[in-house]
Amino acid sequence: MLRDALPEIKTELPGPKSKALIERRKNAVPSAIGCGYPIVFDKAEGAMVEDPDGNIFLDWVGGVGVMNLGYGNEEVIEVMNEQAKKFTHCMFNIGTHEPYVALAEKLGEIVPVKGDKKRAFFANSGAEAVENGVKLAKAFTGRPNVIVFSSAFHGRTSLTMEMSWEKMAARGMGPFPQGVYRAEYPYMYHAPADMTEEEQIDYFIKDLETVLVNDTLPEYTAAIVIEPVLGNGGFTAAPTGWVKKVRALCDKYGIMLMADEIQCGNARSGKMFTSQYWKDAGAAPDILVTAKSIAGGLPLSAIVAREEIIESVPAGVIGGTFCGNAVACAAALKVIEVMERDDFCGKAMHIGEQAGAGLRAMMDKYDCIGDVRVLGAMIGIEFVKDRKTKEPDGELVKDIVAECANTGLIIEAAGTAGNSVRFLAPLVMTDEQTKAGLDIFEAAIKKCMNK
Repeated sequence: MLRDALPEIKTELPGPKSKALIERRKNAVPSAIGCGYPIVFDKAEGAMVEDPDGNIFLDWVGGVGVMNLGYGNEEVIEVMNEQAKKFTHCMFNIGTHEPYVALAEKLGEIVPVKGDKKRAFFANSGAEAVENGVKLAKAFTGRPNVIVFSSAFHGRTSLTMEMSWEKMAARGMGPFPQGVYRAEYPYMYHAPADMTEEEQIDYFIKDLETVLVNDTLPEYTAAIVIEPVLGNGGFTAAPTGWVKKVRALCDKYGIMLMADEIQCGNARSGKMFTSQYWKDAGAAPDILVTAKSIAGGLPLSAIVAREEIIESVPAGVIGGTFCGNAVACAAALKVIEVMERDDFCGKAMHIGEQAGAGLRAMMDKYDCIGDVRVLGAMIGIEFVKDRKTKEPDGELVKDIVAECANTGLIIEAAGTAGNSVRFLAPLVMTDEQTKAGLDIFEAAIKKCMNK
């Protein structure tokens, strides 16, 4: 079966059938979407992908965090088919359907936001969820501004382009909405080296406090929006000690703490939601948004908060035609059921231990690896030209990504300098597949270092 296979390249890439479709793409699809991989998806199971020419790839990108449950889960497919036979669409502003209500109830039980009584509602994409989370914060506080962080990525809508640090995804799109201010994310690998960890945390907190004095006063600040683990920004986690101090600032000034778990949620970090680590430390967020792996590949995102926050939104401000599609909600319920039953958080920890050990061994051998960051199966590998200066080496990563693709491993660059590799393999990846991927990755490093 494909799900148990190992990477195998049988033709020059792209093969003839794949090449034909890629050529059709060039003539029919905007080139701005971009795709640097010689890969066409024909079939996929578990963590493996097969192209039309019979080449088999191990996928360490997983649809950029969408396929935590793995490709082709039969239980999810079955409930999707069952729901589609009943009906595929009911606009929730017009009628009520069971999958939407049941999913909202379930998320109210498991999402680690502050409050005893929680409510949830749905959108289609991560960016939509972020915008709706900001709506909640503004409605509840009556304030206009939000604070975001360096290296963050929140989406490609007008507001989320402004919230995102990565302006490559916003080129030529301004002017952007007002009321977005930025502090420095606690990227500990690049923190001042002559400080203790506690001093480094205070260093980043002081930067946030400066924003609350010079850029947006607390009484004008609705929310502080944090990715618990930077996604596009390089897969670095916010230290719990820093989060606790941010939570204290929010409590002091009545600011909403909002967790953007679009990419790091749904068992990826070893917790169902990464903010569970925050809650366990007494620093739960007020609002949590998630998407990507929530519905096993169908478009769905969720916004969850305690009842008083969600009920502060005026009628007509939230909702939309396809928000909370019945088939997607039914799939999400099954995804959560399978993840809880089969201990996907444990699977994430196991993959993280195995892959992390292999990657740290590589770090001992190759000076070009500056840092390996592991939280569950959310792993970042940062490449540098010099370990002392930590100068980023984005060109090396670009070469490694291309070499891996040509030898059966799909990986993706991340970081504002493009010098990190982010690891988002489906959590059903076998030990043998993990080892095969590590072997391909190491061979690519060796080859590209010597170019």
